[in-house]
Amino acid sequence: MQVHVLAFASVSDVLGTRETSVALPDGSSVADLKVLLEQAHPQLGPMWEGLAVAVNGTLEEDSRQLADDDEVALLPPVSGGSTGSATLVERPITVAEIVARVEHPGCGAVVLFAGNVRDDHQGRPVRAITYSAYKPMAEAQLERIQAELEAEGEAKRVAIVHRLGDLEVGETSVVIGVSSPHRASAYDVNRRALERLKAEVPIWKKEHYADGEERWREEESLVTKQPFQLQEE
Repeated sequence: MQVHVLAFASVSDVLGTRETSVALPDGSSVADLKVLLEQAHPQLGPMWEGLAVAVNGTLEEDSRQLADDDEVALLPPVSGGSTGSATLVERPITVAEIVARVEHPGCGAVVLFAGNVRDDHQGRPVRAITYSAYKPMAEAQLERIQAELEAEGEAKRVAIVHRLGDLEVGETSVVIGVSSPHRASAYDVNRRALERLKAEVPIWKKEHYADGEERWREEESLVTKQPFQLQEE
C-alpha cells in the first residue's frame, strides 16, 4: 500500500521535501512508518518524541493501523483560507476588519490583540519571520476555538486572523478580536484565545537572523481537544 506523507517546518528540512509517497506492507502502523522513515533519514530519531502524527487530519498514536492512500502529517511542536471569523491569510491584516467582525450593539467592550514581528529573539537580531501551516487542520482548529469560546457565553463574538508567508520586522502576524458586554470578560477571552491558538493550531515560524542563520521555533507539542476530519473536495 501507499501512504501520502506531509512534512512541516523542521521535518520538511530533514526529509528534503514537504510531500512524499511511501510504500508500506499491508497492515502497517504509524510506528512502522516511523521506522521506515528513520532508516532513510536518521536525523528523525531524536525528533520523534516531540512530533505529533495526524492520519487523515486526526492526531493518532503509534499503534494506529494505516490503510492505502492515507494522508499522514508529521507535525513538529508549534511556535506558539476560510471566509469566517477564524482565518488564515497571506496578506497584511488590518485592525479595522477585525473590529468590524466582532462589533455588536450589546457589547460595551471590544478588546484587540495584535502580535507583531519583533527585531530580536534572546539577544539575536531578527530581520524577518516565515509562517507556514497545515492549512486544512489549522483552519478547522481556529474555527473550533472561535466557536467554543463564543459558546461559553462570556463573549458575543470572537475573531482570529493569522497571517502566513514571509513577514518583515514590524508586520502583524496575528490579530484576535473579542467583543463582550464587559471589559473583564473581553480581556480574559482574548487571552485564552491566544493561548489555545499557540497550543492547538499547527502553525510554525522560521526566524531569519541578521547574521544569515535561519531556525524553526518549535517549542510546544501540538495538542487538540477534538479530532478534525479532512473534508472531501
